[in-house]
Amino acid sequence: MPAVIPPVMGVSPTTATGYAGKTEMPSTDGSQFASTLTGALENVQSLQSTSNDLAIKAVTGDLTDIHAATLASSRSSIALEMAATFRNRGVEAFNEVMRMQA
Repeated sequence: MPAVIPPVMGVSPTTATGYAGKTEMPSTDGSQFASTLTGALENVQSLQSTSNDLAIKAVTGDLTDIHAATLASSRSSIALEMAATFRNRGVEAFNEVMRMQA
């Protein structure tokens, strides 16, 4: 039985006046951002782990479905590229803020 790759978790939608379905504004301490970022990185790690497990099965001859390994490898690669892009954009934004004059 091929390994099941978990789906990427979505972000809740917002409206022009605030957060959909919520009457109060979320806290501004950054805890929600931190938990979202942590969840995304854990998802990337999970995708990489699944890809590695299937690659090991392919090398040892225990893999029954090569398509599952190919998909897992592609998903892992794309997720890692996306995480690196977010990191790079975050560093660029930080540097831009630091260059602003007071």
